[in-house]
Amino acid sequence: MSKIGIIIAREYSTRVKKKSFIIGTLLVPILFASMIVIPMLIAMYSSDNKVRTIAVSDASGVVAQKLEDKENIKYSIVDNAIVDKIKEDLPSSGTYYALLQISELDSLNNADVAIYCKEQVSMSLKEQIQSQVNEILSANKLASYDIPNLESVMENIRNTSRVKTLQVGDNDKEGKETSVGAYMAIGYISSFIIYMFIFMFGSMVMQGVIEEKNNRIIEVIVSSVKPMQLMIGKIVGIALVALTQFVCWIVLTFLIVTAVSVVTGKSTTSLAQQSAQAQMSPMGMNGNSADLTALGIDEAIVPADSAAVSEASGVIAPILNTLKQMNILGIIGTFLIYFILGYLLYASMFAAVGACVDNQADTQQLLWPITIPLIIGLFIMMSAFQNPNSTIAVWGSIIPFTSPMVMVARFAYGVPAWQYILSVALLAGTFLLMGWISGKIYRIGILSYGKKAGWKEIFKWMKFKD
Repeated sequence: MSKIGIIIAREYSTRVKKKSFIIGTLLVPILFASMIVIPMLIAMYSSDNKVRTIAVSDASGVVAQKLEDKENIKYSIVDNAIVDKIKEDLPSSGTYYALLQISELDSLNNADVAIYCKEQVSMSLKEQIQSQVNEILSANKLASYDIPNLESVMENIRNTSRVKTLQVGDNDKEGKETSVGAYMAIGYISSFIIYMFIFMFGSMVMQGVIEEKNNRIIEVIVSSVKPMQLMIGKIVGIALVALTQFVCWIVLTFLIVTAVSVVTGKSTTSLAQQSAQAQMSPMGMNGNSADLTALGIDEAIVPADSAAVSEASGVIAPILNTLKQMNILGIIGTFLIYFILGYLLYASMFAAVGACVDNQADTQQLLWPITIPLIIGLFIMMSAFQNPNSTIAVWGSIIPFTSPMVMVARFAYGVPAWQYILSVALLAGTFLLMGWISGKIYRIGILSYGKKAGWKEIFKWMKFKD
C-alpha cells in the first residue's frame, strides 16, 4: 500500500471508531426521522373525534336551519326562551357541550355571534362553526339584493381554473407538468447538505492538523512521508468518513421511518403526507390557494373546506410526478461531483489554516477568507432555487468558491451544458491550484511552533521553492 493509502486508512479507522462519530451517526437519523414521524403522530393522536352537541339559539331566523352537522359537531336548535337556563346548566349538564347564540340581523344584515362553553373552545371547533355561520350570513346578504338567477350568476363567475406549469422540450411541444416546489426542495436540501458537510468536515481537517501539531505527532509522521502526502491522506481519509456517515444517515433514517410505518400501519408516502399537513397547520397554512401555491401544491387537489385538509389524499401527488420526470441520476451525480470537489477545495484551505496556528483560538483571523465565500454561496443559493437563471445565480454557479452550493440548487431546473462543464472545470482547476498553494503553506506551517503566522509570513511560505 502507498504511503498516502496508509495515511487514508489511519485517518478513516481512527475517526470511525471514535465515540463522537458513533453517537452522531446514530442521533442524526433519529432527528431526521423525528421531523417526519413526530408531526404525523401528534396530528394522529391529538385529533378529537368526540361528537359534541351544540345548542343553537338563532334570533336572526336565517342561520340555524342551514347549519349542517359535521363528523364531530351536531347542532340542536333550541327555543330562545330557554337560553338562560341552558347557560346555567352548561357547567354541570352533559346535554350540550356549548351554546351558539346568534343575534337579530341589523340594518346591514349582520349579526353578532357568540359561543358559550364551560371550557375553552378549541381553535378548530371555533373555525368550523365560524366558517359555516359566515357563509350562511354572506349568502343571505346576497339574496337580499334580489338579483335574478343569483346562484347561476355566482356559478358562472366563480373561477375554478387550475394553473399548471409545463416544461416543453425540443420534441415535446405539449410539455410535461412539473411542480416548482419539488425543484425548490431538492435544490435547497442538496445545497444545504453540501454547505453543512464542507463546513463540518473541513473544520474536522483543521482540528486534526492542530491536534497532531500540538502533540508533536506530526514530527514523527513527516520523517516517513512528505507533508503533501500527509495533507492529501488526511483530507481524503476524512472525506471517506463524511461519505460513510452520510450513507449511514440515509439508510438509518429510511429504516426508522419504515419501522414506524409498519407499526402504525401507514405507508411511508402517507407518513410524509400527514407530516406535511401537520406542519402546515401551525404555520397558519389551512389549504388556501396562496399557502399551497407557495409550496408548489396545486389548489385543485385540496378540498375547499380548510377543516378537510387532513383528508386530502393528493397533496404530494404533483411533487411525486415531478420527481419521476427529473433526471435523478444526473442530480445525484451532480451532487456527488460538487460535494467531493467542493470539500477537497475547502478542506485543503482548512488544512493550511490548521498548519499555521497552535490552537483553535488563533484560527479566527485566518478563517474569514474561507467562511465568507461559503456564506456568500449560501445566500446566492437561497436566491438561485427561486430564480435559477438570474445573473447572480449563473455567475454564482460558475465561480469555484460558490459553485458547490449554487450549481446544485440550479441543476434540477436545467442548466446549459457549457455552464455545467465550465463550472466543473473551474472548480477542479481551482482545487488543484489551492491544493498546491495549501501544500506549500502546510509543508512549512506544521513544523512551526510558538508563534501564530500572520498573512505576511504566510505569503513568504508560499514563495519558498520545494
